[in-house]
Amino acid sequence: MRYFCSVKLISDFFRLAALCIVALVCNEIKAAGVSAGGEADSVTVSLLTCSPGDEVYSLYGHTAIRYTDYNKDIDVAVNYGVFSFSKPFFVLRFIFGVTDYEMGIMPFNYFCEEYQSEGRTVYQQELNLTPQEKAKLRNALEENYQPQNRVYRYNYFYDNCTTRARDIIFSCIDGNVVFAGGEETYPSWRALTHKFNEEAPWARFGNDILLGVKSDVKTNRKEHQFLPYNLMHDFDGARIVSRDGTERALVTKDKTIVNGGAMISAKGFRLRPLACAWIIFAIAVAITVAEAATRRRMWLFDALLMTLYGCVGLVVSLMFFSQHPTTSTNLQVLLFNPLPLLFTYRAARRAVKRKREPYWIYAAILTALFFIGGFFQDYAEGTYVLALSLLLRSLWNISVQTKYPKR
Repeated sequence: MRYFCSVKLISDFFRLAALCIVALVCNEIKAAGVSAGGEADSVTVSLLTCSPGDEVYSLYGHTAIRYTDYNKDIDVAVNYGVFSFSKPFFVLRFIFGVTDYEMGIMPFNYFCEEYQSEGRTVYQQELNLTPQEKAKLRNALEENYQPQNRVYRYNYFYDNCTTRARDIIFSCIDGNVVFAGGEETYPSWRALTHKFNEEAPWARFGNDILLGVKSDVKTNRKEHQFLPYNLMHDFDGARIVSRDGTERALVTKDKTIVNGGAMISAKGFRLRPLACAWIIFAIAVAITVAEAATRRRMWLFDALLMTLYGCVGLVVSLMFFSQHPTTSTNLQVLLFNPLPLLFTYRAARRAVKRKREPYWIYAAILTALFFIGGFFQDYAEGTYVLALSLLLRSLWNISVQTKYPKR
């Protein structure tokens, strides 16, 4: 009897020891899992999309990344759209495509307060990243934020705050991001911007004057994501296909974190460019009729018209030397070019002395070519009417000058 009791005690001891060993191994495995991925498991990464504002540079919205680590009490917004108007020759550098933007990091609550004060809505899409992908993204952001790396050459269509945020996220994903709908063709660069500057007609006019033929080419999926709202929409239905073939949604959940109210439209001159163009045309018609009736030359209007077209043409011509790819070939230079500035004074003097001025023949030919160019490029609002004004004055001056003696 004593022997069986001893055996039972030994058996219970080994059973208890085995249970302890199993529990210890399980704890070690759990601890190893926490050490390997626990830090990243406390991290959430989100894409932030901000609604448009009332400044020209904010008409198209904004994109940022939210990085939150609950264990370390870190909650920041990573922003690739930091720039300063105070830098020397900012406007000139922007025209020539040599504007530098930089990456900035700020506390998330400050980021929200800024957009709240501007009345702009901020949407958040929490991304479905693995712990390893989150850790990789953290390292990439830290590397990108080094002083020697944070500044980059900004390009509105190809390399901006939205494309930068997208690219650094995708570079840290172990697999491919597949968007819903497959490969599609999207509207041109110009048409895409028109969705956001309808209520800012003069900003649209300025953009369209500077953009050339290449801006009217259809875009693909990746290219159309330069706009924040387009990227946000594409993220909604996107899936991550891992290297092992498994799939998961790119976005786990989304919500509005700042309620800014209605979209703010830019304020500016009340008349649209088309209305102003018709006013100029009406004045041109009135001047022409008055000259025909009085047989007097009203040269001042032509001088003002030539100066206006020449000054706009100077800017358009400078864009041919810009690093912006979509401004290199702009057929609007046929109407707006610096040529009138070279002839304004001489044309006015010859009009007073009733001498012939060859410029009007050049202007008529270039304006005719401008209308032909409209088959290949979308022009800025009102430019056809402005072309009619110049063509009218050119043909009238040519017809009047045929009566002048050759000098």
